[in-house]
Amino acid sequence: MHSLGARLTVAAAVAVAVVMPAAMVGVLVVGNVDWLYQLDATVTSSFHRFALDHPGWVWFMKAWSLVFDPNTWRVAAVGLVIWLVRRKETGLAWWVAITMAVGGLLGVLLKLMVSRHRPALLDPVARATGYSFPSGHALNNALGAAVLLLLLLPYTRGKPRWRAALWAGAIGIPLITAMSRVALGVHWTSDVVAGLFVGVAVAAITAATYLARDARMKDSLSG
Repeated sequence: MHSLGARLTVAAAVAVAVVMPAAMVGVLVVGNVDWLYQLDATVTSSFHRFALDHPGWVWFMKAWSLVFDPNTWRVAAVGLVIWLVRRKETGLAWWVAITMAVGGLLGVLLKLMVSRHRPALLDPVARATGYSFPSGHALNNALGAAVLLLLLLPYTRGKPRWRAALWAGAIGIPLITAMSRVALGVHWTSDVVAGLFVGVAVAAITAATYLARDARMKDSLSG
């Protein structure tokens, strides 16, 4: 029970810690704050100049974005759900399915609500359709990585190298994916920052909800 309480506290704290920055970035974007626009434009211009002179870099960023496309994480989530159902861990299976679905739908709704246009570059190295804020790649990478991290961490107890590798992948993959979207000129920096925060926030909120429900069920059974 103490372990469950600690995990619930951590999940709730992480949720609060990431929801606030995500909301703040959203407010700044909707408000079209000048300094944020200038920052976005400056970073995009710098990346674009570098990309034009380094086709190998562009190829790598495109390949990375393709490999870690949102659908890749959705397929991985389906695999996780099947694996968990076979292990008779239906509660966790539902958590994975609901978390990925909520995150994906929230990303779509936010795009429609904000309706921010993507960077318009004279000589683009890549193209993408739809609205820009938040980045679907960043959001779904952060979301999927957080789900995998929470599920697989218990299996790395007593295995420090595996644990370190898991943490490195869960942090590194979403960050590189987010950078790739800005580097390719298909997203503003604030798009990917918000996407990362929203993805982690959804995972943390659903994890806290799941743990709280689990605690209530255990209390009712023990009572």
